[in-house]
Parts: sequence; structure tokens; C-alpha cells
Amino acid sequence: MPWKNSDTRYSTMSIALHWLMVVLLAVVYACIELRGQFPKGSGARTLIVEMHFMFGLSVFVLVWLRLFARSMGVAPKIVPAPPRWQSLLATLMHVALYALMIGMPIAGWLIVSAEGHSVMFYGIELPPLIAENKALAKEIEGWHVLFGNTGYWLIGLHALAGLAHHYILRDNTALRMMPGRR
Repeated sequence: MPWKNSDTRYSTMSIALHWLMVVLLAVVYACIELRGQFPKGSGARTLIVEMHFMFGLSVFVLVWLRLFARSMGVAPKIVPAPPRWQSLLATLMHVALYALMIGMPIAGWLIVSAEGHSVMFYGIELPPLIAENKALAKEIEGWHVLFGNTGYWLIGLHALAGLAHHYILRDNTALRMMPGRR
């Protein structure tokens, strides 16, 4: 699987990781939304919360591989070149999305640790990041929810920008990240 970007497209690795992250983030968000459909303490609710946590930590693990792939070269050129303000907004959006993909799983891990629960990741027990502290868990959970809700907007705006570039501006922004023939 090629790691290097070409002049016109992202690498196969970058494209695969991008779309895998889209699916994982959709599952993470779906799990937390579905959680409310089941009574507290039920097996189904516990399973959904555990899936939210495991897929969230999967995002955390994969984001580092994604950053590595991103560091393997420059991004393919956008044709025609966008105005500077669009490039700046795109950079800010990418920074915000990466901060979300790194910060949210850490916050989730901190919450589970502070609640005094064991931290499981696909059957492997991870060490707690902090000692049990229920009040701190509630505080972190409030921030986790706030930034999770912010994530809906960031992801939506990112997707909307890609669609606008493709259908309105008619440049190659979206095509650079689409799977398919090289």
C-alpha cells in the first residue's frame, strides 16, 4: 500500500485511513446516540458504551498512523489553487479535527479511569490514567460532551466543504481523497 502522495492524489494509505476514520467516527457517534434507547444498567446499554469506548480508542490509535502517513510528503495540489483564506480555514479545520480525534479518546479514558472502572480495549486491560475521583469524572464528562457536540459541527462542515469544492467550485479537492483508480 503506497505511503507517498502523488501530485494529484493522496496515497492509498491516507485515503484508506481517512475513510476508515469516517466509519469509526460514525460508529462512535451512533453508539453514544443509541445508548439512551436502553435502560441504565442493562446489558445492551453497557455493550453500546463499551463499543463507544473501544471504537473511540481505535480512532486514537489510528490517528497516529494517519499523522505519520500525512507527514510522508506534501498534500497534492488543489487545481485551481484556492484563495489564501480558504487554505487557512482548511488548515484550521484539520487542526481542529485532529485535536478532536486525539483529545476525545483521552478524555474518555480519563472519565473511565476517574469513575474507578477498569479500562478495557479489545480484551486488554489498560492502566488507569488517573486515580478514582467521581467529581473529576463528571467535570471531564461535561467537557467530553461539549467537544463531542462540537465534533458534529466540525465533521459536518468538513464534509460540506468537500462537497462545495466538488460541486460548486469544481476543483479537485474531493477527488484527491476519493478511493479508486490512481
